[in-house]
Amino acid sequence: MGTEKTAHVQQRALRDELQELLDVVGPGPLADLLIERAFHLNATDIHFDPTATGLRIRLRVDGLLHDVLHVPLQLMPQMISRLKLMAGMDITERRLAQDGRIANEAQSQHRDIRVGSGPTIYGERLVLRLMPDRLMFSRLEELGLEDDQIATLKGYLEAPSGMILSVGPVGAGKSTTMYSCLELLNHPSESVITIEDPVERRIPGVNQIQVEPKINFGFPEALRGVLRQDPDTMMIGEIRDSETAHIGVRAGLTGITVLSTLHAHDTGATIDVFRDFGIPPMFIADSLQVVVSQRLVRIVCPHCTTSYHPTEAECAMLRIDPASAQEVTLSRGQGCDFCFGTGYQGRTGIFEVMRVNRELRRAILSGMPRVELVELARSQGMKTLEDSAIRKVLAGKTTLAEIHRVLLSSTV
Repeated sequence: MGTEKTAHVQQRALRDELQELLDVVGPGPLADLLIERAFHLNATDIHFDPTATGLRIRLRVDGLLHDVLHVPLQLMPQMISRLKLMAGMDITERRLAQDGRIANEAQSQHRDIRVGSGPTIYGERLVLRLMPDRLMFSRLEELGLEDDQIATLKGYLEAPSGMILSVGPVGAGKSTTMYSCLELLNHPSESVITIEDPVERRIPGVNQIQVEPKINFGFPEALRGVLRQDPDTMMIGEIRDSETAHIGVRAGLTGITVLSTLHAHDTGATIDVFRDFGIPPMFIADSLQVVVSQRLVRIVCPHCTTSYHPTEAECAMLRIDPASAQEVTLSRGQGCDFCFGTGYQGRTGIFEVMRVNRELRRAILSGMPRVELVELARSQGMKTLEDSAIRKVLAGKTTLAEIHRVLLSSTV
């Protein structure tokens, strides 16, 4: 019971705890406790934002930022310096952006923290990115994929070569999906290499490479080197430019399984991005095996969930007959101490999995537009992001309001 209280401490209680410690021990030791609490809350980021009156500290939990502490102006330099020292950064340099890293032991697992700093009109700002636990969400079954989507993805992971992509906006969980795929391909008999910026999870048995643009060692340079090292499987952290895309596609055509992520709105838009990169349609069609588009949605808090029947308007959004509304039960959270008063706790994925089969290849070669590509894939059984979202709502896992927020507000 004590562990549960620690893991789900409410926002006001956390504020009180941190404020009390700030008054007693000062901002230096407080930084260590703040990081510990952030890990317990499954936060992904800690923001230290300077203001005219002091330092505003927020945690990003389930994709949203929550205020947890305000450090007075006179104590702000001490806390910023403490964090920069922990990250191995130059505490005398406040005019330029810097990157750093904090190695941290949390819950018996090695967890890294990436630190970025930059100047603002009120002083230096820091953002700490808490790298995920390697053991969390390491299986496709944990991500929110439907059973048929898992079967499709696993089937293509058994192919001897080709590209498997996860696409979506920033913060959609793309890297987590690719790491889960990588776990399935990580065999002692295979040469598995990743090229990342940054390395988010340390995986035993995998050769992981950190790019370093400051010394002109970016994705293209790392890729060219890796291709001379006899890889069987290669994960590219992100395809950001035409050169990386061309090299990745060529690798997929030459007997290597290539995993990567890409910023694209949906599966069909992925083809347009590759076209914009100048990749010939024949190479796109022959190298791509499967494209996974995804988003993250918040899960209804189990501690304050209530049931209700949909309205006529909600029935229309859920594609169900209003006459059967009383037979349909939906869930929503009222807000409680366990969920920061939001009504949600934790997140899951919604997915769209496009198989690049023979018909899709012909369509890509013919230059078929994005919308028609998606319709063709749907006619062959592909569930769209909206289809997956509706299933999650009807299953009581999330709400229409959350789906509306995520699907309508997401941008590439």
